[in-house]
This record gives sequence, C-alpha cells and structure tokens, in this order.
Amino acid sequence: MSPTRKKPTVVAAATPTMADLARLAGVSKITISRALADSPLVARKTRERLQALAHQQGYRLNVSARNLRLRRSKTVAVIVEMQPSSNRTMWDPYPLALLGGISQELTSAGYSVLLTTRQGIANATIQTADGLILLGQGERGKAESQYERLGLPMVVWGAESTDDRHVVVGSDNQQGGASVAARFLSLGRRHPVFIGNVEHPEMAQRLHGFAAELAKQQLEPTVMPPAGWTLEAGAKVVRSLARRKLKFDAIFAGSDLLAMGAIRALVELGIGVPNDVSVVGYDNTPHGAGFLPPLPASNRIGRKAACCWRARCSR
Repeated sequence: MSPTRKKPTVVAAATPTMADLARLAGVSKITISRALADSPLVARKTRERLQALAHQQGYRLNVSARNLRLRRSKTVAVIVEMQPSSNRTMWDPYPLALLGGISQELTSAGYSVLLTTRQGIANATIQTADGLILLGQGERGKAESQYERLGLPMVVWGAESTDDRHVVVGSDNQQGGASVAARFLSLGRRHPVFIGNVEHPEMAQRLHGFAAELAKQQLEPTVMPPAGWTLEAGAKVVRSLARRKLKFDAIFAGSDLLAMGAIRALVELGIGVPNDVSVVGYDNTPHGAGFLPPLPASNRIGRKAACCWRARCSR
C-alpha cells in the first residue's frame, strides 16, 4: 500500500505594502506615496515608473487608512431641510437641478456626496464628513444651530440676512425681481402680478426688488400667494385672477414651476402668451427652458454652493 501524499498548501500572495514597493524600487516610502498621488514633487518619468511598478505588484491604495491619517474623509454631507409635502415635492425641477449641480462640482473635485435630511445628523458618517452644505427653504435658524454643534465647515443655501453666521449662497433675489420689472416696463406692461409666498425669505426679496422698480413708474403689483409650489398652484392663481376679472398683462412667478402652471391656465383661457400676457419665472431650470413657449427666467444658479464650500475649506 503506497503512502498517502499530502496535498501542497496554497498560500495566497500577500498584498504588497508601500514599504515593499519602496524596497523594490530603491526609493523612500514618501517618494512612493507622492508618486501614487501623482504629485509634481516627483519627476514625471519617475512617477510613471513607480505607478507601473505598483500596478504590476497588485498594490491597492487603502483609501480609508489614508483619509484617517490625513483626518479627511473626502465626503461632503448635503442636508436637505425642506419638508416635503403634496404642495412641495422633492422631485420638483429646482431641488433636483440644485442637487445635480452640487454633485457635479464635488464629484469633479474628488469628493463623495452624502445626501441626507435632519434625521440623519446622528449618523456616524455625517459626523466624520469634511463639511456640510445645508439646503433649507424658509426658516433655517434652528437647523443651523443644530449642525453647528458638529464643528464642521458649513455653507448654507438660501436668502442672506443681517445675522448670518455662515457663508450663505443664493441668487441676488432683489436684483432678479428688479430686472423682471424693468423688462415688463420696456414692453409697456402696466398691470403686473407677482405669484409667490412672501413668507419665504427668498420670495420676499424677489417681490421687494420687483415692487421697488415698478414704483419708479408709480405702478404697484398685485400680489397673489399660491396654495403651494406646484404647477397646479400656479394655474389656480391665474384662474382666480380671471374669475375676479382683475386686469393683468404681466406675471412674475417666484419659480419656474409656478410660471409653467400660469402659462397652462392662460392657454386654457384663450389668452395669448406672450402677446397678451408676458410671463417670467425664476430658477432657469431645464424644464422651463424646454417649455412651450420657452420660459424666460431671471436666475442662473448651478454649482455655486459646492464652489463656495470648497473655497470656505481652503482658507
């Protein structure tokens, strides 16, 4: 009876470390680290040689360990303070366009984006983020105080006020409103309407600029607060104007969605746009630009919040 042969033990090759690469290449660990980070402190040919060696040896950069060492997570938490409702949904064009712009800018800069709401503040991942971008609509003071306790760099999206404690990013709402009024006046419009909830700080600023410019020509806008932020809310306002037989020849809607609803109702009523009534929205969303007739808008904000956060952190 022949002796039983033992099967050879297969030993998995250990993943090479940075020290292994340095020994093979005959350079220091710091040179390997800089080369793999594509640092200009290492000559281009040397970088390429060391990067090729790392690839050949199956070296993998431990991102978590690197970030821990640098005390950086390369993650930015985007916190949405908006309370969704049937009258204001998170799938409206403007919030999605805003989130898309932030994600594009941060991703291009090598950051990961963590999207959450106020309920997610206790999450450990949020607390280890490099910073915060707070997207709040309307009153945001309580939210700011809550997030300040994390001690992270923070940029707030919304309307500026005199008591801001953080970098606030947004459009120049008053100038936007004034520009719309100037356009209506240049077209000879004399009976303007403003559609927007002026309890919202940004809407109030838009109305302020709009009314101030009109007042120079002794004109005053009719202010119509909508029942929400939806397309249907804008349509209802126009139907209400028609029922009450109020005279109007221009509409400044506080958002693109409200403006699109207003246009839809005007068309249903047989009122021509823009020949009989001029309509301008606010946000400059892709939906507004693709609407028929195309919707003029007074604001063009894309990746501003993310850019300001990066500038805030580089100081």
